[in-house]
Amino acid sequence: MKITLVILTLNEIVGLKEIFSKIPLKSVDEIIAVDGGSTDGTVEFLKEKKIPVHFQEIKGRGEAFRVAFKKAKGDALILFSPDGNEDPNDIPKFKPLLEAGNDIVIATRMTKDAHNEEDEQFFKWRKWVNNAFTILANIIWNRSKYVTDTINGFRAITKKTWNEIALDGPGYTIEFQGSIRAFKKKLKIAEFPTYESCRIDNGFGSPSLGTGVAFLKIFFYEIWIGKKWLPLDRAEEDIKKKSLFRTFWNG
Repeated sequence: MKITLVILTLNEIVGLKEIFSKIPLKSVDEIIAVDGGSTDGTVEFLKEKKIPVHFQEIKGRGEAFRVAFKKAKGDALILFSPDGNEDPNDIPKFKPLLEAGNDIVIATRMTKDAHNEEDEQFFKWRKWVNNAFTILANIIWNRSKYVTDTINGFRAITKKTWNEIALDGPGYTIEFQGSIRAFKKKLKIAEFPTYESCRIDNGFGSPSLGTGVAFLKIFFYEIWIGKKWLPLDRAEEDIKKKSLFRTFWNG
């Protein structure tokens, strides 16, 4: 099985400069980057490192995933953000689990042996909300082993699975939607514990309130459509036309 590492960037020069040398480049067969419109030198840095950079016409993390799966040559893709949250030392851990026949592999922050960036805080708002969505998704759709972290973006997905689940979600909802549709399809999901650190640049990722509302929308959208979603080519056309999914999303 050939593995592609996808580096997802949007103004991540600070994290890239610190993390890039720690990425085990030889543990994968291909490395590409998908950039959302960086203006801080991120693209120039990647090109200096001989990393092919592909660009998004549509903004958002969901579109970054779709671009990645179109451009990558691997049989499975590892999605990696170089902001400091995700441990590059975990990248080699995906391959044996993929080769064992799993469709999706998730680096979980929610098991006893794992670490969430909020674990040292008294109020763990994001962690609690993430766990709540994960519990609901497992109860409604999962009929196999409990998946502890349906939302974390540090994951690997096979191309076969990507084509089957045909994700049309925008932004940071893409991973949650992927987990839900994998449950619906009874696909094999594996997890391993990871150590999530804070962002290197001390910035913030997704805005909490807006992202929470987006997750509620994708959750009810998946209830609404059941197991009847558009195939991948039609889903991509739907996104560009702002038709079925966009009508629901903006409604």
